Amino acid sequence: MASPILQFVRYGGAGAIGTAAHFATLAALVQFAGASPVSASTVGAIVGAAINYALNYRFTFASRRAHHVALPRFGAISAAGIVLNAAVLSALLEFAHLYYLVAQVVATGTVLIAGFLANRKWTF
Repeated sequence: MASPILQFVRYGGAGAIGTAAHFATLAALVQFAGASPVSASTVGAIVGAAINYALNYRFTFASRRAHHVALPRFGAISAAGIVLNAAVLSALLEFAHLYYLVAQVVATGTVLIAGFLANRKWTF
């Protein structure tokens, strides 16, 4: 098993790819479809989670756990992350009046740390 620091670096790299898909989905839905930032971010988070599962399973954690075990665990942690993302984003938009993409960066950082710890300990 790789060191926690190496795993976090890999998790961040995989997360960058999933986050790019998340942000692209978010911006496209807000700018072109008129969706609310929180709704668009939730859809983007689901897109990013699908990408992240594949990358984290193989690359970050080199998991040998069966998909029928790892995938539901990842799904549960991703669902909690999506709720946390929406809560942080909503709070920053409502109370701090941040631009939605700036608020999303803060929310993403929060979810990154929580998701890494949970996935390392329980999922993979």
